[in-house]
Amino acid sequence: MTRQYFGTDGIRGTVGQHPITPDFVLQLAHAVGRVLKRTQERPTVLIGKDTRISGYMLESALESGFNSAGVDVVLLGPLPTPGVAYLTRAQRASLGVVISASHNPYHDNGIKFFSAQGSKLPDAWELEVEAALQQPPVWADSASLGKTRRLDDAAGRYIEFCKSTFPHDLTLKGLKIVVDGAHGAAYHIAPKVFHELGAEVIAIGCAPDGLNINHEVGATHPDALVRAVRANRADYGIALDGDADRLQMVDAQGRLYNGDELLYLMAIDRMGRDEDVPGVVGTLMTNMAVELALRARGVKLERTKVGDRYVLEALARHGWVLGGESSGHLLALDRQTTGDGLVSALQVLQYCARSEQTMAQLLAGLTLFPQVLLNVRVPLGQDWRANTRLVQEAQAVEAELGASGRVLIRPSGTEPVLRIMVEAADQAVASRCAERLSQAARMG
Repeated sequence: MTRQYFGTDGIRGTVGQHPITPDFVLQLAHAVGRVLKRTQERPTVLIGKDTRISGYMLESALESGFNSAGVDVVLLGPLPTPGVAYLTRAQRASLGVVISASHNPYHDNGIKFFSAQGSKLPDAWELEVEAALQQPPVWADSASLGKTRRLDDAAGRYIEFCKSTFPHDLTLKGLKIVVDGAHGAAYHIAPKVFHELGAEVIAIGCAPDGLNINHEVGATHPDALVRAVRANRADYGIALDGDADRLQMVDAQGRLYNGDELLYLMAIDRMGRDEDVPGVVGTLMTNMAVELALRARGVKLERTKVGDRYVLEALARHGWVLGGESSGHLLALDRQTTGDGLVSALQVLQYCARSEQTMAQLLAGLTLFPQVLLNVRVPLGQDWRANTRLVQEAQAVEAELGASGRVLIRPSGTEPVLRIMVEAADQAVASRCAERLSQAARMG
């Protein structure tokens, strides 16, 4: 059975269009509730959300669907995705539910789930839910209906958890930090975390109105952070996305650091403290320079498909703890069960504080290879390997680059485009090769 609704990160789409409609979301919650009740007599689920205006509607639909199946609900209000994962585990709940479309604009939304352990759920569970969706509802009788309550101090509990991942012998006192909450789920949390650890905090992107989430701010639009760091002469800048599970950072010079560089910092910090780092998991997009730098230190980099769930699966398979994506979705499984922008930022800052060095100084030996990414419109679902001209051109480019570069061609999972990426030590070479492949894709 193939998944009809679940993608790589839950169920996502445009609000008001199937499946992001209140009637379907009610059915979804009812189906999930029935699956939970196969193994638990009285399940409890936690529901958190980001700041999209549609969150109110979808929260009500989820609540009704769960209650109708005899499942109790705890409402958390606006809370980062990793905060829901943490509280699901801490509260011994049966399931965590997040209403968010992460870095997407406000008119999109989605539903994703966490296990009782605060981790992503396996494909088999999602298939079980999809099978339950095909069955008629079984409404609980009045005496068996679920109840709903609100956890009023959810944000405070998550703030304390984030602070607990920062060493007690260190402080952020003396640092001025710009925090960009993307007008999203961490707007009321992120500034407090860094302030309570001693930093002077300047908050931007922390005034949500239901429609401005991710709009020209946050990890997907880091220019706002760069400008604010320079204007305020800050020491660091931290940008999260709408649900605060990804991270970008900026230093005092206004230089932007992506997920690859931050992941490398987390790895070498642990090695410098004599912790065992047998391997790190990246994706097909992870910069080749990071792979080579880790290899020089005796650490293997394993690549997965793009998507944090694939990174997490590889980490679990190997028993490793560090992984992430260039986008800034970073995993430190010895600190948190899922990607967490706040916890990741604290991991980097504690390395800087302990070493008394800046990110630029710590990364002096690492120079990222230029990556040129081009999108070519193609019919959705078309197999690019059927384009003989493109296949031959890709082979020619790979032969030309040899061990000093990479070619990656992959279809988008969400839009009718082919993503062509060429990585090389020289920017001009990467650009020229990417254009050759783009031309071949168009002409094929």
